Amino acid sequence: MSSAPTATKKRFKWPSFSVQVIIGLILGVLLGWLALTIGPAADGSDNWLVVTLSTIGSSFVTLLRAVVPPLVFTAIVASIANLRGIANGARLAAKTLIWFAITALISVVIGIALGLIMKPGLNTTVSADAVADPSRTGSWLDFLNGLIPSNFLGLEVSTRLATDEGGLVTGASSNVGFNVLQILIIAIVVGIAALRVGAKAQPFLDFTASALKVIQKALWWIIRLAPIGTVGLIGNAIASYGWSSVGSLGTYALAIYIGLALVLLVVYPAILLFNRLSVRSYFRGAWPAIQLGFVSRSSIGTLPVTEAVTQRNLGVPAAYASFAVPLGATTKMDGCAAIYPAISAIFVAQFFGVPLGFSDYLLIVFVAVVGSAATAGMTGATVMLTLTLSTLGLPLEGVGLLLAIDPILDMGRTAVNVAGQALVPTVVAKREGILDLQKYSSTNSADLLSDDQSEGITKEVVGVR
Repeated sequence: MSSAPTATKKRFKWPSFSVQVIIGLILGVLLGWLALTIGPAADGSDNWLVVTLSTIGSSFVTLLRAVVPPLVFTAIVASIANLRGIANGARLAAKTLIWFAITALISVVIGIALGLIMKPGLNTTVSADAVADPSRTGSWLDFLNGLIPSNFLGLEVSTRLATDEGGLVTGASSNVGFNVLQILIIAIVVGIAALRVGAKAQPFLDFTASALKVIQKALWWIIRLAPIGTVGLIGNAIASYGWSSVGSLGTYALAIYIGLALVLLVVYPAILLFNRLSVRSYFRGAWPAIQLGFVSRSSIGTLPVTEAVTQRNLGVPAAYASFAVPLGATTKMDGCAAIYPAISAIFVAQFFGVPLGFSDYLLIVFVAVVGSAATAGMTGATVMLTLTLSTLGLPLEGVGLLLAIDPILDMGRTAVNVAGQALVPTVVAKREGILDLQKYSSTNSADLLSDDQSEGITKEVVGVR
């Protein structure tokens, strides 16, 4: 008796991760425009759509940020343990820092050139009434203090008191944050100490490796939500800020985005070609992280995705990528720490009529190349700008002139930051002969959604074969 052929059920095939994020981006733009059309609520507060978009976007970034401290700690400790068998581990770290400095130098020179050519501080209609002190400032002392962990976990707790008109305290709210640079330093110290202890530390290293595997599994669940988070993030950005404020600072905004475009689309491809790497393969592999950086405006929030694409799509060994990418997320910011402060400092100087000499431009270069780590744990280009202005002796009140369009600029800045954080480990790995060229050439963003692939990465990080 012959059995009838069983009909095979067709399984719905989801589009690739990049396509999903693009769909989320388009949907976010449409919903943001709709929220602007609806206008504020009757009492002047945000309408229901703005609140919904804001909640979705902030919740996604909060989830990503929640994973960062344990991910960085366990990945760094595991990578140091894994690097003990690699003779050139110290050389890898040194070359990474050198390439960080090279790309920062090129970027800040581009920023200075654009500031001098386009003269954004002279070609502006922004009112002097917009002058205001920044809420956060950066200094070299902040940088030095930021290197010293305040506690073992690198956590920071801040408390804000609410008072009435009479000055009496009516309430208090606490916020727990983290300093990624401090977590990085703690993890490096713990990892090296574990190696020096020897066999007695092996149970600790095994536990760290196991914890890393669990954290990365949870991470992939969060990454799957990226398209939904994109809808909320980009929609809220458009609904909250719009594009009307760009008018008075049009030349300045254009100069920033031209500089960012030159770095992303000219400098980075030139570096790739110089190292005989395909530009198309790089952008195809790094694009998911660049996209998320653009919409989330957070290098730290994008860190898990940046590390994932660097390992999986670009072929950088996990033991090296898990060290270099977190380091880059705290100290490698060609958008926030090079292009933006260079053009902004020149804008402030031109606006207030303060002449800058050759030595001042050298100071801008110095701050961009050396001082970008000063923003670690105080993430925000505003901190880097105040560090640059204070080093040059320019009025910090000039920061208030630029805050109106900062969120719009921050999207482009963060995208370039993330691109650079994936680029440098790729270039260093290629120059050291440890880059998986086959994986680099055949990169596929859709792999990001594969649990099997995520487990493979974990095994590589912890040294399981």
